[in-house]
Amino acid sequence: MVQSWYVQYGCGLHAPLGWRNFDASPTLRIQRLLLAGKLFRRYPYPVFPQNVEYGDIVKGLPLPDAFSAGVYCSHVLEHLSLSDFRLALRNSHRLLVEGGIFRLVVPDLEFLVHSYLSREDPSAAIQFMEQTGLGQTTRNRRIAGFLREWIGNSRHFWMWDFKGLAAELKEAGFRKVRRALLGDSADARFLEVEEAGRWENCLGVECMRSADRSI
Repeated sequence: MVQSWYVQYGCGLHAPLGWRNFDASPTLRIQRLLLAGKLFRRYPYPVFPQNVEYGDIVKGLPLPDAFSAGVYCSHVLEHLSLSDFRLALRNSHRLLVEGGIFRLVVPDLEFLVHSYLSREDPSAAIQFMEQTGLGQTTRNRRIAGFLREWIGNSRHFWMWDFKGLAAELKEAGFRKVRRALLGDSADARFLEVEEAGRWENCLGVECMRSADRSI
């Protein structure tokens, strides 16, 4: 019987067993070093589970083509520039077998815009900038602050609505692109990795690698 592998990238601290879990955090990379890693295994740095592997989806994960029956990422793609985002989609497509499923969740730009437009109070613009992750309340002028920002990688570089994201996925080779809800995949393995709090008021999408370009 052929093993069906499942891959999650940008996993953070959520790394379910039975999945190949990757993260590109500089903190993870340093923690895997023998000596320097000890300094990054204490507060305020998160301690990554041992089954998390270092891997950058933009550069390509250290896995062969057609490796996985399912690929998942949650709140990762909005942290990429547009060019890096497109590389990430192509590399995600490369990982999947024919008929393999890619599920993702990102902040929903359309929802946030509607929320902003429905508000009349003076703080509406500030809240929109905070919720989209596009605003920056302070500027780090010290090296320590810059390093915390670089290690944390919390800034958003690009936001998506469904129609824009669907067009990009199709351009990358995915088919059967649809809006997705938490836990609604026909493949029950995704229940192991999806977290309810990361889907609330966000944009979930499911698609697949298919040779049939008509669907």
